[in-house]
Amino acid sequence: MTKTKPEARLVAARWRVAISLAMLVVYVTFILLVGFERPFLTQTVVPGLSLGILCGVFVIVFSCILTWLYVGWANLHGGNDVAEHRE
Repeated sequence: MTKTKPEARLVAARWRVAISLAMLVVYVTFILLVGFERPFLTQTVVPGLSLGILCGVFVIVFSCILTWLYVGWANLHGGNDVAEHRE
């Protein structure tokens, strides 16, 4: 079953909103932890590596994964729209 243009645009908008909200939740949670739970983040996981560093790396890796997913999705589903705008 193929989707009509309005349905495809609705799915695209939902996908973008979901990715944006996921990144916002992860980032705001990290910032709130830094601001209000500093003792929690200073716990040492292994010598020389704190929980704060691991959380920061998680935020970076999570944003890279979301970017990779969105670019892959946009390349798969957005090619026709780009071709129509170029003509």
